[in-house]
Amino acid sequence: MKERSIYEFIMNDIDGNPVNLEIFRHKVILIVNVASKCGFTPQYKGLQELYEEFKDDGFLILGFPANNFLSQEPGTNSEIKQFCSLNYNVSFPMFSKISVKGNDISPLYEFLTDKEANPRFSGKIKWNFTKFLIDRNGDIVDRFAPMTKPDSKKVEKRVGQLLVDTE
Repeated sequence: MKERSIYEFIMNDIDGNPVNLEIFRHKVILIVNVASKCGFTPQYKGLQELYEEFKDDGFLILGFPANNFLSQEPGTNSEIKQFCSLNYNVSFPMFSKISVKGNDISPLYEFLTDKEANPRFSGKIKWNFTKFLIDRNGDIVDRFAPMTKPDSKKVEKRVGQLLVDTE
């Protein structure tokens, strides 16, 4: 049976512990595939700022390291965790490294990019720091390209709207 919601997935956190995404139900979530050696890596700063701005209102960012693009995330989970902590003071949930495309694509990303499951925002992940915005009901309501900064007015406004609209 195909998953119909992100809440049906269990993903390992950066320390290897299973996390049932069901625990994030009723939150507004930004899911991002991240990498430590990418031109977009400085977006970690904007992601952390966005998280701090809205976390008390029910907003979460879920970071999924992936090494699918020019080997820009070569590190182990512990190296990635250390990099994020030391360089960007990341406090939003980070998960174990996964694949976001190809034959070994993570089931979560298969769901996010599937035309049937996500007709409005489906399509292959083209690069690191692609962002999916999930509303409090678990619906995928937007997708932002890697070059769209997380602290851009566009992203901040959309997150703010979802936090107000669905309280």
